[in-house]
Amino acid sequence: MRVILPMPGNETFAAALAAQGSWRLGELETRRFPDGESYVRLLSDVRGSIVEIVCTLAPSDDAILPLVFAADAARDLGASAVNLVAPYLAYMRQDRRFRPGEAITSRSFARLISATFDRLTTVDPHLHRYKALSDLYDIDSQVLHAAAPLADWIAAEVHDPLIIGPDEESEQWVSAVAGRVGAPHLVLRKIRHGDRDVEIAVPDLSGFGGRRPVLIDDIASSGRTMTEAARQLPGRGLARPVCAVVHGVFAGDAYDRLSAVAERIVSTDSVPHRSNAITLAPLVADAIAQNLDTAGPVRRRRPPEAIDPVELAGLQSFPASDPPGGASDDA
Repeated sequence: MRVILPMPGNETFAAALAAQGSWRLGELETRRFPDGESYVRLLSDVRGSIVEIVCTLAPSDDAILPLVFAADAARDLGASAVNLVAPYLAYMRQDRRFRPGEAITSRSFARLISATFDRLTTVDPHLHRYKALSDLYDIDSQVLHAAAPLADWIAAEVHDPLIIGPDEESEQWVSAVAGRVGAPHLVLRKIRHGDRDVEIAVPDLSGFGGRRPVLIDDIASSGRTMTEAARQLPGRGLARPVCAVVHGVFAGDAYDRLSAVAERIVSTDSVPHRSNAITLAPLVADAIAQNLDTAGPVRRRRPPEAIDPVELAGLQSFPASDPPGGASDDA
């Protein structure tokens, strides 16, 4: 038995995932105590089940503690395995110390997730200098790629596209998308001077005047790279571009700035956003299904704890929720 358990804000993706795999969709309750602490309660029976907790990690900091509490509760309540489905995986940026004293947060975050879950499934993590997630995470991990669904959307929606990547490092990925679409491609040259200061060098575009440019990238957070590229293209003889990203984080006013220079913006549903047009549920469901009968031992964080008779009766000896009658918490 497999239970798909969505964290708050992930219900739509989780429902699509459960429907795709014909799995049971679970429920949980979360709220905040007056002092800001998190309350988490599983409303679905998970005993003996493989639990896939669905939680995209954008924004990450508000999500992480309830996520850990939910995973811990699932294990306490007898889940046979507790896995994380994070369509967008956070804390991949800081992969070394750029200045003395900095925390290498990608490693710290990986240790936390590895200590909490048995398996991680994610889509196109921004690896930077890491060759694979296994360089960071001590648990079994599935890295899925959205190139195919991205390409299929472009092929269906854009006539005579020219696929454009953000930098030289994207060449292999961009060429794979373009190859599936059957369209030409090129890549730009990106010079980053800081988190919000990006310079874009655009090559000769004189041979592509009749094509619709499609700017693609794995992530749009500040959106500076894509916005600057989109701003330059009309001055080089091309139309306003369609912008397609895997992870549409769009921090701050990034989406509005990009909208001012783009013909259309689309993203996958890895991060809930109004630009979502490409679903990843079939991709993720297929990957999970292939691991239903994975051979070999799966490393467990710790075994399920025994449930005492009081809990089996559905009673709480020390309830964290509000007492009956609406009395407020004293703590």
